[in-house]
Amino acid sequence: MSATIPGPDGRPRCRWCAAAPEFMPYHDSEWGFPVDDDHRLFEKLCLEGFQSGLSWRTILAKRENFRSAFLGFDFDCIARFMDADIERLLQDPGIVRHRGKIAAVVNNARHAQELVKQEGSLAAYVWRFEPKASELSPPQTASVSAASIAMSKDLKKRGWSFVGPTTVFAFMQAMGLINDHAEGCVIRDKAAAARATFRRPTSIKRI
Repeated sequence: MSATIPGPDGRPRCRWCAAAPEFMPYHDSEWGFPVDDDHRLFEKLCLEGFQSGLSWRTILAKRENFRSAFLGFDFDCIARFMDADIERLLQDPGIVRHRGKIAAVVNNARHAQELVKQEGSLAAYVWRFEPKASELSPPQTASVSAASIAMSKDLKKRGWSFVGPTTVFAFMQAMGLINDHAEGCVIRDKAAAARATFRRPTSIKRI
C-alpha cells in the first residue's frame, strides 16, 4: 500500500489525511512544522494526553473548545486552577470530560512553570530532545523512539502525568522535532525547509 494519497490539488499527501476531511488542512499547515511557542507546545502535550484511548479526530474537532476551557493553554493561568475549576470543567460538554486528564493539565501547568524557571522556556527544554538524523526511523514506521522515551522519563521524573513515550512521540511528530511526513508527500520538503531555517531555542541552563 502506498504511503501517500492524492490531495485535492492532485499532489501526494500522507495517507492518514484520508481518514477525515479536517485532517488535510491540519496536515498541510501544522503537522511537522517546528514550533517554539511555549503555549502551543504545552497545548499539544495536553491534547496528546487527552487523545490517549481516543482518536485525534475527536480531539481536533474539540480543539477550540479545549482552548477556551483552558484559557489558551496559558500554563501560568492554568496553574492557579483549583478543585472547583476541575469540577467545572467536568461539566463542560465541549471537551473530553475525564477527571484524570483534566487534573493532569493543571498538574502539568505547575510543572511547566518550574521548567521555565530552570530552562528559560518550555521550548528550550523540549528542543533539547530533538533526535539526530541518524537516530530516526523511516517516516511513519514507529510510534515511539529513544528520544520520546528519554523525554517521557524526564517529564515523569519532574512530576508530569499523561506523558508516556507514545504520547511524546506523537507530540514530537506534530511539533516538528522530527519530519515524519511520508517520502513523496508534497509537504515533506516544506517541513524540511522550515526545520532548516528554524532557530532552535537555547536553554539558560548550562549543560
